[in-house]
Amino acid sequence: MKLKEAINKAFKNKIKLHNDITNDFELHGLAPLEHATQNQLSYINQEQYIKDLQHSKAGAVLIKDSIKSQVPSHIQAVVVDNPHLAFALLSQLFAKGDFIECKDSNNNIHESVSIANNVVLGKNVSIGANTMIMPGVVIADNVVIGDDCKIYPNVVIYRESVIGNRVLIHAGSIIGSDGFGYAQNAMGEHSKIEHNGCTIIEDDVEIGANNVIDRAVFGETRIKKGSKVGHSCVIAHNSIVGEHSLLVAQVGLAGSTTMGRNVVLGGQVGTGGHVHIGDFVQVAGRGAVSKNLPPKSKWGGHPIMQLDEWMKFYVNLRRLLKERDK
Repeated sequence: MKLKEAINKAFKNKIKLHNDITNDFELHGLAPLEHATQNQLSYINQEQYIKDLQHSKAGAVLIKDSIKSQVPSHIQAVVVDNPHLAFALLSQLFAKGDFIECKDSNNNIHESVSIANNVVLGKNVSIGANTMIMPGVVIADNVVIGDDCKIYPNVVIYRESVIGNRVLIHAGSIIGSDGFGYAQNAMGEHSKIEHNGCTIIEDDVEIGANNVIDRAVFGETRIKKGSKVGHSCVIAHNSIVGEHSLLVAQVGLAGSTTMGRNVVLGGQVGTGGHVHIGDFVQVAGRGAVSKNLPPKSKWGGHPIMQLDEWMKFYVNLRRLLKERDK
């Protein structure tokens, strides 16, 4: 649909447009500034991203009036009071269907695959040699699963997820579900941000029981080769887990957390959004990662601090408490 049509359909009476649309191009979807094409729309909600405008190939960008003058001439400015909310409303126009049960329709299932009873397959599903699909598994449309995988009971794999070779996904885990993303209006009401990206799990990864790995808003959430994820972990949209990393039980990665290789996160470690954890970093159990962590370092505590410092802090705190109670 055309840009004007999409804006009118999405905004209705919820968002006011503050400028005219002079370049009414065919809008194919939404994308971040760095990846958007001339038929896609992006948005800026924080001034730190203004610098990316000059090099973006986006056809249009949602912005506030205060930065309208900084939008280059090749990009159509769409001026609104709340770009984040406007983006959420527009994302709903491009939401993809999650699942159409259509057993054996255009599926590519290797003859050596073992599929138990009560498995549900969508359309255009591909499953490689010697993979085992156990009872109660649900595999949605356009999913690719490689060779020698084991998908344990009651796993749900949402649309367009890609699973590599020799991957183990234990019971009850959910791969490729919507991320937790909403935008608020002035009344505090929430509008859903549709997640139209995908989830990719590379070769030799093991996913524990009852994990949730969200698909990306756009682009991908990725678990790189050789990584092992313990039970009851949550990996949010657009996160990247580096090669051969270990995430112990109940780890929670907020959206767009990225990690280098061989990272070790102890039990119940949590991260803030948009932080990067360098190669070979270790974080002790219950550590709260609120900032970027440099490679080959060890951390712990809340607020996060170097592990040696945190251990000294804890010892001193206990000493003070004992002296207080004398």
